[in-house]
Amino acid sequence: MDAPSPEPVPLPADVPTLQGMVRELLATVAELRRTVEAQQVRIDDLTRRVYGRKSERVTPGPDASPASAGDNPVSLDPPATPRPRRRGHGRRPLPEHLPRERVEHDLAEPEKPCPCCGRMRTRIGAETSEQLDYRPASLFVVEHVRHTYACGVCSRAGDPADGRRPTIATASRPPAPIGKGLPGPGLLAHVVTSKFADHLPLARLEGILARNAVALDRSTLGGWVRSCAALLGPLVARMATLVRGGRVIQTDDTPVPLLRGRGRTRTAHLWAYLGDARNPYVAYDFTPTHAGAGPKAWLGDYAGYVQADALRQYDPLFDRPPPRPAEVGCWAHARRKFHDARASDPARAHEALARIRSLYEVEAEAKSLTDADRLGLRQARSRPALEALFAWAEEQRAKVLPKSPMGVAVGYALGNREALSRYAEAGFLAVDNDACERVLRAVAVGRGNWTFLGSESGGRTAAVLYSVVGSCRRLGLDPWAYLRDVLARLPGLPADRLDELLPDHWARQHATPGT
Repeated sequence: MDAPSPEPVPLPADVPTLQGMVRELLATVAELRRTVEAQQVRIDDLTRRVYGRKSERVTPGPDASPASAGDNPVSLDPPATPRPRRRGHGRRPLPEHLPRERVEHDLAEPEKPCPCCGRMRTRIGAETSEQLDYRPASLFVVEHVRHTYACGVCSRAGDPADGRRPTIATASRPPAPIGKGLPGPGLLAHVVTSKFADHLPLARLEGILARNAVALDRSTLGGWVRSCAALLGPLVARMATLVRGGRVIQTDDTPVPLLRGRGRTRTAHLWAYLGDARNPYVAYDFTPTHAGAGPKAWLGDYAGYVQADALRQYDPLFDRPPPRPAEVGCWAHARRKFHDARASDPARAHEALARIRSLYEVEAEAKSLTDADRLGLRQARSRPALEALFAWAEEQRAKVLPKSPMGVAVGYALGNREALSRYAEAGFLAVDNDACERVLRAVAVGRGNWTFLGSESGGRTAAVLYSVVGSCRRLGLDPWAYLRDVLARLPGLPADRLDELLPDHWARQHATPGT
């Protein structure tokens, strides 16, 4: 006896939601087609490996002689029609700031006479073309020569006992990032940028430097990294203070393996905190565990908006007595749960995705608006869409199993209804937490290369340097150029001038005229 067919899910009555469902269904069909094609390639490959001939001889073309085909040629499917090659948009011009080296190519002397009359030809012009080339990065030595002066009459070094002032004086050396240390600010900036921006482990950097005939052990490089973090610590602390002074903070975390001896690791966490548009910094924090005490301690008595996913570690922030921060939910997390339910409940999943798509369409229109205009657009269009979405979710809750993928998605949306709706009450809030997730990708990529943190102090060092590099990337700055200048200036900079080296202040000081 056949099983009863499932009860059909009624379609929404409004046309925009139906159109959104069609778009979501088409996207799902395209994704499934790509998945099927990839699986078919694997199936064909496995079939050939198991049942196919081991010979690599193929059937010759129609013009080949039979003798050249071999006795048992392997028949292959005819090749698919090649896809037409896209027309390019032309070669981009090389950047003007790159140094140019002029190499002139002249005719050889026997080629200069005219082949007709034999007289010498006159140069009438030149053709210039550009070729992009590369030289490996090079190390160089800076010799600090401190000149010494003396009085030609007195010529004494001074005697502290009788209070006489010395007449011999030597020029002082400028403060160095590492006192009496070997590396200059440019090399330190290169090491930090290589590890925390380019995800290069110190062991590989050790080998790269060795190719320049400079032997630097990775433990030495690690000491330099720690010294840079100690020097940049006050600057990062200032950035964190400014982030906590903003109207909204986005936060998220990612796990990092922490070495606990004898090759074993445990899971620690790096937390990212993004400031608002007025304080465009990224501040990282390291915690050896995943407890809620970490974000609670970092945020302190902050009472603005905090945007995060519905992680239980953030609950102590929102459950405490006032003043407390207002929770802003993330629609990307909510959408992801409906997306995961497409296989088990496609009709409801695609309707939910269509409704969420309408929220993002409003955000796309509001992207270039001011905060006030964006708020007005959200009140006019996003608010009704949110109310309709949650009303639909309430209807579905009674029709789905609570622990099914769709039940989990509906429960997440309704359980966080207030937080997910809060972005519509202020124009400077974001619809999701994706900006913070993008920042954390740097840690995720680096984690695949350096594999683990060696100690808790190493985790705190990483938090400081990821803060600097992440803030530079958020502002579109070259981390090396910023660190090269900041590491040279910080040792001799008075504490009351620290704000001059904040990434956004530094960017304004070094902006190219006309940009």
